[in-house]
Amino acid sequence: MMEQQNISSSDISKIDCHQHFWQLSRGDYHWLTPELTLLYTDYLPVNLSQELTDSNVTETILVQAAETEAETLFLLELAHKNTFVAGVVGWVDMESPSVLLTLTTFANDPYFKGIRPMLQSIEDVDWILQDRFNPIFEFLVANNLSFDALVKEQHLANIHLIAKRYPSLKVVINHCAKPSINRPPSVRWKEQLNIFKSLENVSIKFSGLLTEAPIGDVNLQQLIPYFDYVMSVFGASRIMWGSDWPVLKLNGDYALWVNLTDKLLKKFSPKEQQKIWSKNAQDFYNLPSLR
Repeated sequence: MMEQQNISSSDISKIDCHQHFWQLSRGDYHWLTPELTLLYTDYLPVNLSQELTDSNVTETILVQAAETEAETLFLLELAHKNTFVAGVVGWVDMESPSVLLTLTTFANDPYFKGIRPMLQSIEDVDWILQDRFNPIFEFLVANNLSFDALVKEQHLANIHLIAKRYPSLKVVINHCAKPSINRPPSVRWKEQLNIFKSLENVSIKFSGLLTEAPIGDVNLQQLIPYFDYVMSVFGASRIMWGSDWPVLKLNGDYALWVNLTDKLLKKFSPKEQQKIWSKNAQDFYNLPSLR
């Protein structure tokens, strides 16, 4: 274990590699129902900008929240209008005969960084392995675009197959594959993550864990074994920090998540901390200065 460093998250500029915006009147957020009372409202740049300033977050990656290509266009429009949005991970209909044409159109926009199918919602865990998707992965590789894997532990074996099949494909596992934080890490979760240890093209997002913890009872001690295990598998060069805002509001807030992450990272060197807070996301999503 490394000596604790005299560095605070307030001293480090950050990139939030995973946040969302939505506008209910658009009508394509099928998962977003009135029962999700806190989330069932518009969340737009004006609602996030102060949170970013307070936490010294200079850029964000805006990630799809609807299974429509229209939403991807909406997110790209927001990126062009808001200086802190550095990139967009969108959605495409992978089963459409015109998907490569759609990807070509999106890829012409410098803010388009990759795709995220909502695999956690697809009943067939083998859906993503269909041969007809091979040209899509080849397109992503050829255009330096990424693949965000919204998965749980039962999907990880297939993500491993894809990552091995396309060693130049940039893959990132979202939200640490959504483990249950109300108990110690399970053997299965650890085994399924460990298969990625030698796959340098696969990264992981340290994000989304507040909503996997007991409501109103999230604390540092619950997170330590999860973070430490992720660090042991992926190392400081393949972990990137994200908020999952506004979903995290179901069990906390932006400042809480920044503070918890800050405490988890204190035992690591400033260079390692900077990688997790921003450098890895910058490299993974190819974020030169766009403005």
